[in-house]
Amino acid sequence: MPAEPADPSEPAVLAAERAHLAESRAALRRMREHAERLTADVAADWVSKQFLESLLDQRIEALADRPGTPLFFGRMDRDGDGGPDLPAVMYVGRRHVHDGDEGRPLVLDWRAPVSRAFYQAGPADPMGWRLRRRFGFQAGVLTAFEDEPLDGGALEGGERGPSRILTEEIERPRTGPMRDIVATIQPEQDVIVRAELPRSVCVQGAPGTGKTAVGLHRAAYLLFTHRERLSRSGVLIVGPNRAFLAYISAVLPALGEVRVEQATIGDLLGAPLGDEPAAVAALKGDARMADVLRRALWLHVRKPEEGLVVTRGAMRYRLADHEVREIAAALRGTTRYGSGRAAFAQRLAHQILVRMERRGEAPDDRVQDQVARSRPVKQVLDAVWPKVTAEQVLHRLLSDAGFLRSAAKGALDEDEQAAVLWARPARSHRSAKWTAADRALLDELNDLIERTTSLGHLVVDEAQDLSAMQLRALGRRCGTGSATVLGDIAQGTTAWSARSWKEVLAHLGQDGEVTELTLGFRVPGTVLDFAARLLPHVAPGLERPRSLRPGTGALEVRRVPDLVAATAEAVRAALIRPGSVGLIVPDAQADAHAAALDAAGLEHEVLGPDSDGTGRLLVVPATLAKGLEYDHVIVAEPAAIAAAEARGLARLYVVLTRAVSTLTVLHEDDLPAELAMS
Repeated sequence: MPAEPADPSEPAVLAAERAHLAESRAALRRMREHAERLTADVAADWVSKQFLESLLDQRIEALADRPGTPLFFGRMDRDGDGGPDLPAVMYVGRRHVHDGDEGRPLVLDWRAPVSRAFYQAGPADPMGWRLRRRFGFQAGVLTAFEDEPLDGGALEGGERGPSRILTEEIERPRTGPMRDIVATIQPEQDVIVRAELPRSVCVQGAPGTGKTAVGLHRAAYLLFTHRERLSRSGVLIVGPNRAFLAYISAVLPALGEVRVEQATIGDLLGAPLGDEPAAVAALKGDARMADVLRRALWLHVRKPEEGLVVTRGAMRYRLADHEVREIAAALRGTTRYGSGRAAFAQRLAHQILVRMERRGEAPDDRVQDQVARSRPVKQVLDAVWPKVTAEQVLHRLLSDAGFLRSAAKGALDEDEQAAVLWARPARSHRSAKWTAADRALLDELNDLIERTTSLGHLVVDEAQDLSAMQLRALGRRCGTGSATVLGDIAQGTTAWSARSWKEVLAHLGQDGEVTELTLGFRVPGTVLDFAARLLPHVAPGLERPRSLRPGTGALEVRRVPDLVAATAEAVRAALIRPGSVGLIVPDAQADAHAAALDAAGLEHEVLGPDSDGTGRLLVVPATLAKGLEYDHVIVAEPAAIAAAEARGLARLYVVLTRAVSTLTVLHEDDLPAELAMS
């Protein structure tokens, strides 16, 4: 974005802006102190008191001042008095700060409607503003500013280059968790962030386009805009693994949102207890299994063989078997299995009451409940509509070939049925070693039995890697809400990876608009161009990504005689430069490379599925690299990474696009043909 050079008054301007920063920090401290003095003792009862105390704790935590984090990052100026809706000057930051005595706003929350202009205003549409000022900070200290006229003056003398402060913030070295991008949100990202709550959005984002950050900032925006509604219904962030969730864990708290749940698909559905071939898992993840499971469950409702006889005192009341059958048939498949079972008992009891009334009695609702709980009704209920659990149904389905044949008729062919059938069935559902694919099937069955509770909003990252059945499970959790779906079709690495976002949204049960982000801000251009050689082979329908940063000198590809030794030396060289270092290796070689770093005296951590990834130097197994980024990345033996799995080229595409500053590719074997220099 065009920016004006500094002028001779810069020292005075910096002094004034630093004074405003100090005033704002002092006001934030007073706001927190005021919140700490508030009490929940006015509550009428213990439950209300606990609720109020929880709200106060959240308020106090949200008002925490983080000295290393700028309180504001931008300013907007307009000519004259903007009236009550548009101040003459506004500072935009991560949270609202006001003067306690006058109520005068010192910093406006970036999510406030008026703050939209900071991201969207430009010479073509200034949106009522004259000037945009960006601030540069180092360790929380305001060190620079940059002005951008919005009235057309920025174009005088020709087009100027990108904002220096914006570029420096994007390229700033980092270690530890992901940072927020609130100071660098681009107009096309801001449109996604501010999409209305009822609207589900899907973002196809190339590497480095900030899709994950956009999803997190959208969650923060929705919580700010619809605080009361979403505090009741909830917001959930779903990521691919715990290492990824640890990496993004600091973003929302930095934006003042401290009570947002994060989970993996395993956290929601249950951790897998066993493994199975990828082809079997892909078949179990197919959407056709939903019909198989529905039929399997309802096959448990049996044809009544006897009628119902209920004795009340000296009187006996009968329902013929065909009447019981008609009641069951009327309910079968029209409701969830559990509520249908309860309704079946009540309808049987109601017919008994009708017969009692015909004999001159006057039974009430209490009598109907007594009849519904009576032994004769329970016996018919258990015989016709037995109580079952999801685990019992799935165990029977995967153990009993005849039962599977009945349930899968017209959905799975004989070979597919043989593939999903257990070769060695577990003795009971309690001893079954459920796989990750089984967990999604169990969730489907549980919802067929009892309705799954829906959240207000769901953010799903790396959604391209989820099976249809896993997507259905997530869709149930936003059935009455909306979703933000994030991912990259080119980075799909599972056997069931999605091939189109239309399919993903359909399985989620959401109508959403797909937005494609192709301009990268994080990955250097030379690195992105190198990795993009794989695109025609992993996602030929996607547009080739571009980078805002040329990245001259950012890429080095070398053939080496001793891979492990060369890798250790490359790591040592990378550690001389500021920022994080990620050594990404084939999973099977992680221990060997870690041992080489130990021998070289280089302190490091090996990233695991449950790691927090906070170390400066990490050895990263290739299968855990997705969604993460490092200032300097060394990739060891691309051919081995590509050959390790069926979607190996997609995995390699992920690995090659994790670098923010430099990428070094080292190999002993030939590069994959799809990647080799032409």
